[in-house]
Amino acid sequence: MCGILAVLGCSDDSQSKRVRVLELSRRLKHRGPDWSGLHQHGDCYLAHQRLAIVDPASGDQPLFNTDKSIVVTVNGEIYNHEELREKLSHHKFRTGSDCDVVAHLYEEYGEDSIDMLDGIFSFVLLDTRDNSFIVARDAIGVTSLYIGWGLDGSVWISSELKGLNDDCEHFESFPPGHLYSSKERGFRRWYNPPWFSEAIPSTPYDPLALRHAFEKAVIKRLMTDVPFGVLLSGGLDSSLVASITARYLADTKAAKQWGAKLHSFCVGLEGAPDLKAAREVADFLGTVHHEFSYTIQDGLDAIEDVIYHVETYDVTTIRASTPMFLMSRKIKSLGVKMVMSGEGSDEIFGGYLYFHKAPNKEEFHQETCRKIKALHKYDCLRANKSTYAWGLEARVPFLDKEFIDVAMNIDPKYKMPNPEEGRIEKWVLRRAFDDEEQPYLPKHILYRQKEQFSDGVGYGWIDGLRDHAAKYVTDKMMQNAANIYPHNTPCTKEAYYYRMIFERFFPQNSARLTVPGGASVACSTEKAIEWDAAWSNNLDPSGRAALGVHLSAYDDKQVNSVPTEAAGPEKIIPKMEVNSLGVVAIQS
Repeated sequence: MCGILAVLGCSDDSQSKRVRVLELSRRLKHRGPDWSGLHQHGDCYLAHQRLAIVDPASGDQPLFNTDKSIVVTVNGEIYNHEELREKLSHHKFRTGSDCDVVAHLYEEYGEDSIDMLDGIFSFVLLDTRDNSFIVARDAIGVTSLYIGWGLDGSVWISSELKGLNDDCEHFESFPPGHLYSSKERGFRRWYNPPWFSEAIPSTPYDPLALRHAFEKAVIKRLMTDVPFGVLLSGGLDSSLVASITARYLADTKAAKQWGAKLHSFCVGLEGAPDLKAAREVADFLGTVHHEFSYTIQDGLDAIEDVIYHVETYDVTTIRASTPMFLMSRKIKSLGVKMVMSGEGSDEIFGGYLYFHKAPNKEEFHQETCRKIKALHKYDCLRANKSTYAWGLEARVPFLDKEFIDVAMNIDPKYKMPNPEEGRIEKWVLRRAFDDEEQPYLPKHILYRQKEQFSDGVGYGWIDGLRDHAAKYVTDKMMQNAANIYPHNTPCTKEAYYYRMIFERFFPQNSARLTVPGGASVACSTEKAIEWDAAWSNNLDPSGRAALGVHLSAYDDKQVNSVPTEAAGPEKIIPKMEVNSLGVVAIQS
């Protein structure tokens, strides 16, 4: 993947404008350090910063159809590009790049071609035959994309805010699963899966169907011509991705080029839960494991860089982005350019611990739909920008379109945690890979309790962030927070601290509107707070806020900067035991 920037229909086609577009495109060079390209056609400019993963030698962009009447700049990975090339056998392709099919496919099928792409992408396509253009973003928003408008009527497109925030009168996040057409001057949703309506599915749970769908999603993402590895936290999601990758790597083209030994990577504070669990999974799978530790001070020193690159002031995202940002730099230093990651599973399967409080299957399913629809504002944004800050690509098989269709079609009653029946969160996923004859993972890892990434790297990390913010944000500042920041008013000193940094980099009103807001507990949506009356007094995104569910939930000593009303009475923390069937039971 890469960084793209386009200025379409501007009133200036001078050399100075070209220089300005190049200058703005360079702000995205961290996303694509391998090559830069710019194509100008009249009053339209398409710029590209390339991170070469497939066909590094000849896949430079922008790309064209056979007669060069259609030009495209793409940030993405098209996993079915070889099948599409066969469908377009009468077309002449100039490169082996997976993105080369986009312009040719559009020439044949027009806007309908977008739904034929199996992969993740953001692209701008200019059709010089009638000077029209379209812009499209992948189904879930794995790739980042923004759209802006200039006073002269021009349309601006950029992979990151920093590419357009100084030159646009207004800009906003480009909605996932949509296309923008110059002919219609508006958006149209091209991604219309059955789950999007939030109707309650009734398909019985089939563990093998779920297993095979996810294995297929992982295998197709092993398409690479460069060294790669897996992010391994030791939690269920990343461990399954690593296990399947290790199991099927030997038969791939990547293994023939780089060897069948899989490299895995983990980050955490010294003694963090993730480091220990990841080490055990790596030993079980036989990966070449790389363990990176960081100090709280290392993380604090990186906060400003993280906010600049990730372009948010959301507390949850910054907490989790910082260790990922630090780890990505280390990974890139080893010569690795692509990693597999486990984002998306918790949204699809209701894996966050607050889902234990869902009152019924209808509310459970609707909350998973809301979470998936918002992923581009949170985990997708974190995974994309934390890694791309160092020219590293993260691939997320849980967000494969076909896999989502299978997983979201399961009757949600099977997904719901049920302690009486020994079903913890994400039980349907755990059970699908619980193979006694050829185990994918050690049993206790397969049934390890959910940790938010910012918790798993070490509980001291969040507490250290709170303490640090308290040194810079006074009580008087908090009293006037609503006057200083009337939109998404920060409710904690930590949130206020991040907001000050963000506003320094991105002072425009449009910028602050791109960041989500609203109350949340343990990563819930605002709607789900209604499930438990006590949650309205403990609005914290840490998994430890799921009192009575998380094994290391907050107690009086751990609260540390959480508002005093959040502590509440002492809670009974459940004990987890593995029964004879290997299923974790929650004992109250």
